[in-house]
Amino acid sequence: MTAPGAPQWAGYALDSVLARVAATEAEVGERFPLYADPADGRWTSTRRGSWTGGFWAGLLWLRAGRTGDPDHRSAAADCMRRLGPWAEADTATRGLILWYGTAAEHLPRGAFDARAAAALRARAAAACLDAVDARLGMVPWGGALGGPRFLARADGVPGMVPLLAAAGPDGAAAAASHLDAHLALCLGGDGVLPAWRFDEETARWQRCASPAPGWSRGPAWLLLATVDALLRPEVARRLSTPVDRTVERLLAGEGVLTGPLVPLADHTRRDGPCDTSAAAITAVALLKLARVPGRRAGRYTERATAILNRLVRRHLSRGGPDRPSGMLLDGCYEADRGVAVRHEVIWGDYFLAVGLAALVGVVDLTRT
Repeated sequence: MTAPGAPQWAGYALDSVLARVAATEAEVGERFPLYADPADGRWTSTRRGSWTGGFWAGLLWLRAGRTGDPDHRSAAADCMRRLGPWAEADTATRGLILWYGTAAEHLPRGAFDARAAAALRARAAAACLDAVDARLGMVPWGGALGGPRFLARADGVPGMVPLLAAAGPDGAAAAASHLDAHLALCLGGDGVLPAWRFDEETARWQRCASPAPGWSRGPAWLLLATVDALLRPEVARRLSTPVDRTVERLLAGEGVLTGPLVPLADHTRRDGPCDTSAAAITAVALLKLARVPGRRAGRYTERATAILNRLVRRHLSRGGPDRPSGMLLDGCYEADRGVAVRHEVIWGDYFLAVGLAALVGVVDLTRT
């Protein structure tokens, strides 16, 4: 069902993406999908979920909300339960995992296990608050996924801002500090510098070579996290960063409102692949920004709608003898190493579904 005045294509596309969820579920079982081959739609999956597990749980909740099927609700609840071990894991990607896997209370009654979600979110929020490093003013990247622990990365901010804010006044202060610290580093130069390492011997931050400055999802993640802070007054009033200037810089610096609707995976490689997942993240961030009081809602909504329409018209698979329909193609897992550079990626599916659901009127973006 599509809300009055909503674009009809959005409802059809949302149902196509959610129908793809059934095929994915049948293939991966209790594993978590990461990325799928564009030729046949077969998934590379992981047992524990890695940093993307919350997006799979989020998609399952969206499907349950759309269909109202009790079996779909049970599948989503089970997937969310399997995210539990990540609550105390040493990683800033707990924001991605535990926020997007639990924040679906806007769904119709009976389509969402609000009590279990609230309990898991509260547990994760408390653990993340305990993990704040007072020296750095942030939850460090952590060692759970391997590599150096004291990193600051653009993808360590989205989800973490609302998750920390769920821990009460101290959590709201920590969320503001976490965002402030990352924006100071990642926007400290002419462009977006998405990754930094803290050298404990010199007590100074050093730039990381990867992800590179041209990484498409860096600006998208930062914009999303900043808008999430603006939607939470208890966080926004504690920020020391000039947020209006930051938002305008992120919008202008990457041509979010005037550039290509779907960005290159690496802005410095003009002959490289695009990244539809970055476009989907940006569309959701713009739709959220349109809901911040005092913003140019019409312009942001129009641009977000254009992005989503482009993704649906040119990058969503129509199905055929060799691959299923409902795949958001041309997502890029990791351009630096050439991993899954033109694939369906699970977070791309998630943000496309959320954006379409917002256009259709079945998602409250101020609560996701």
